[in-house]
Amino acid sequence: MTSELKNKIIAVCDKKIAQKGREVGLSFYAFFANKNDNPTLLMEAATWWIATHKLDHFEKAIKIRTMVQED
Repeated sequence: MTSELKNKIIAVCDKKIAQKGREVGLSFYAFFANKNDNPTLLMEAATWWIATHKLDHFEKAIKIRTMVQED
């Protein structure tokens, strides 16, 4: 995983957890704007989420943050 994606995921997870609490869930789409302005990064996130880790569509932000930090 690139440092750009790793930093983005951690920042978004931190923000969502701060806003909605430790039980908040999210999908990999949460890391991107409603428009596809960075398809390469989106595909990297999708590959990590779906192909590599076989995660459900929605996962707890705290789980994702921990996985990324340990990756």
